[in-house]
Amino acid sequence: MTDPFVKPEDDTAADAIAEIGEELALFDDWMQRYQYIIELGRKLPPFPTEWQDDAHRVPGCQSQVWMEVQPHDGLLYLAGASDAAIVSGLVALLLRVYSGRSRDEILNTDPQFLRDLGLVQALSTNRGNGVEAMAQAIRKAAAAMPA
Repeated sequence: MTDPFVKPEDDTAADAIAEIGEELALFDDWMQRYQYIIELGRKLPPFPTEWQDDAHRVPGCQSQVWMEVQPHDGLLYLAGASDAAIVSGLVALLLRVYSGRSRDEILNTDPQFLRDLGLVQALSTNRGNGVEAMAQAIRKAAAAMPA
C-alpha cells in the first residue's frame, strides 16, 4: 500500500503558509485559484477506503472529510481525503501546513492563516466553516499528543 501520510515539503508550517500565499498570488482570480486548489487535492496520497468511515470522519464539514493521524518520532503525520474535489484541495493545503510537524508547531500555527490568505472568505459559508473544522480537528489531535 502507498503511504497515505503527507510528508512536509516546506521546512516549517510558516514556510508552507508563505509558499501557499505566493502560489495563490500567481492567479488573477478565484476561479483560477479554485482550479489550483482542486489540483492539489488530486495529488494527495491515496486514502485507504477502510478509513472512510465514521471513526475517521471530521465533524462540521458539509462534504464528507476523513482524516487519520499518526504520531511518529515526536511529529504528527496526517492523511486525509474528501468526496468533493475542492474540499480535497483544502485538505491538501491543511496537510501541507500541519503534517509532519511537532505538537508545539501545530498548536502555535493558528488557522487564522486560512482567513489571511482569503480562503475562508472565498468559500461558501459551509465550506469555510468546514475547513476551519478540519484545522481544529488537527489541532485537537496535536493537543492530545504527549508534550
